[in-house]
Amino acid sequence: MTEDTDLTRFIVDALEDLKALDIRIVDVRGQTSVTDFLVIASGTSSRHVKSLADHVAQEMKAKHGVGALGSEGADAAEWVLVDFDSVVLHVMQPPIREFYDLERLWERRGRDADEESAH
Repeated sequence: MTEDTDLTRFIVDALEDLKALDIRIVDVRGQTSVTDFLVIASGTSSRHVKSLADHVAQEMKAKHGVGALGSEGADAAEWVLVDFDSVVLHVMQPPIREFYDLERLWERRGRDADEESAH
C-alpha cells in the first residue's frame, strides 16, 4: 500500500466511526496537480457533517500525526472540505452532494482525459 492509499484508509475508518453515509474514494491522479484522491461522504445533518469533518481531522492528527492543511465550510456545514494535501475530504449533506455530483464530474473528466490521450 502506498502512503496515499494508507491515508485514504485512515480517513475512511474515521468516517465509519461516526456512521458517515455513502463513502467514496475518487482517484484524481493525472487529472489535477492539487491532490491525488478525493474522499467523499455524506452526513445526515449540518451537525453530523461538522462532527464527521472534525472527527477525521482529530483522528488523523492524534493517531497518525497528519494535520490538516486547512478546512472550509464548517460554519454552515452543508459541505465541509478538509485538505490533507494528497487527499482531500469532502463531507456533504445529501442534497448538496447530489447537486454538485463530484463523483460523476471527476469520473467524466478522467474519461475525457483518457480519450484525448488516445488520439
